[in-house]
Amino acid sequence: MDRKRISSLMLAAILMLTLLSSIHASEAKPVQVKKGDKCPVCGMFVAKYTDWIAQIVFKDGTYAAFDGPKDMFKCYFHMDKYAPSKKQSDIAAIFVTEYYSTELMDARSLLFVTGSDVYGPMGSELIPVASMKTANEFMKDHRGKKILKFGEISGEDLK
Repeated sequence: MDRKRISSLMLAAILMLTLLSSIHASEAKPVQVKKGDKCPVCGMFVAKYTDWIAQIVFKDGTYAAFDGPKDMFKCYFHMDKYAPSKKQSDIAAIFVTEYYSTELMDARSLLFVTGSDVYGPMGSELIPVASMKTANEFMKDHRGKKILKFGEISGEDLK
């Protein structure tokens, strides 16, 4: 084989591997949290708080589990502190437990209510809900302050 053909085959292989890794990343599923998993932000054992579990799943198959969305966001915003070997670009998926269904769902597709009278394991918490309708109902029932999309949450919302 000549060099041009070898280079073309190598480029095709690299493109195929890139495509496969992005397909794999988009198909990431929540992991089964283990009894010994600790929140990297607060150090609490996560498995005890099944109604609040949040997790970041990385492209390499590793994960970080949290005892609530607030700590997950703290890690997400400060990966250098809480997951120093990782970057946001290493993330395959982020899951949080939706308040009403108590199922792990894609955090980027949910809404988060701040400032309510519902507390998680670490006190004041961001409450993940599946729709604007349920967010408005939750706000009314639990004196929430704001409804935010994933990308609208900032460090100020975590205080």
